[in-house]
Amino acid sequence: MSSQTAPHLADSPLISSRRGQFWVPGDVIASDHGTVQRGPMYVTWEAPESVTQPHPVVLVHGGGGQGSEWLFTLDGKPGWATHFVAAGFATYVVDRPGMGRSPYNPEAIGAMGAAIPYEGAIGIFAPPDRAADHTQWPYSREIGGRELDQLMAGFGPLPADLAASQELDAARIVSLLDIIGPAVLVTHSAGGPAGWLVADKAPEEVVAIAAVEPMGPPFATFPFGALDWGLTTAPVTFAGSFQHAQDVRDALPADLRIPSFADKPVAVFTASASPFRDWAPATVDFLSTAGAKATWVDLQESGIVGNGHGLIFEVNAHETVRPVIDWISQLSS
Repeated sequence: MSSQTAPHLADSPLISSRRGQFWVPGDVIASDHGTVQRGPMYVTWEAPESVTQPHPVVLVHGGGGQGSEWLFTLDGKPGWATHFVAAGFATYVVDRPGMGRSPYNPEAIGAMGAAIPYEGAIGIFAPPDRAADHTQWPYSREIGGRELDQLMAGFGPLPADLAASQELDAARIVSLLDIIGPAVLVTHSAGGPAGWLVADKAPEEVVAIAAVEPMGPPFATFPFGALDWGLTTAPVTFAGSFQHAQDVRDALPADLRIPSFADKPVAVFTASASPFRDWAPATVDFLSTAGAKATWVDLQESGIVGNGHGLIFEVNAHETVRPVIDWISQLSS
């Protein structure tokens, strides 16, 4: 018999809030089997009895994951979404199209790539060579650890066409903002490109972007794709008239302005023991060149140390979320 405490018997806080869920429908298309939807998006929301913050937050999960990443830590404590609600925000959590509770239909979305293996996840979330500094991951770094199993259970494959997947993410989030109004986007990891694309497509609906360890550095190449347009795989509307991704790489800085990013508040948040921290300055420089009011928030400068790329669900998630909440709150002060 497992020695794990039953979740309903654990010492969890009593939560009083309003909450619900709904769908952002996908495109209605014809298939060989009849009429279907392409890429609907599942959304769950929660709000305190009294919403004190002027704008909702939309939490966008990373690659291969799902919205549940924002709901709890790997050891069962409340996740970032709960802390945003407690801070007075109406909080929306999405499952990106084809992931989590948003169904994947290969006939409509296209082929899926390979699922993230344990070895790949360990390299990203629990790299052994950073274990000495990565103290907020007090779990096993080997296959078979309970918390690692919890992390991996929610992972699925990314669509093979990364650009099309990012475009789909952005289209559905724009539709969500049409429903809820202007909001702050909080993205994590491979959810970062969705934030940049939504700001490009609907700048008036994006109050600000808090990018937590976003994909980078600019123009990086990964086993499953590349950031061909700087910080995205899908095209972005630059001031320069670019027909091909290579044109962006060869462009002068003046042509790398993104008009929709002009003076847009953007913060890139990084953890002290994460490899993603290493390229944060290059990402912020790219965003600043694009015209955003970009800043780098290095959590260790706030005294928060020992976190890796999974800072949103590590043991001190109640601390790692605080600088993000503070940054968003000061936007309206």
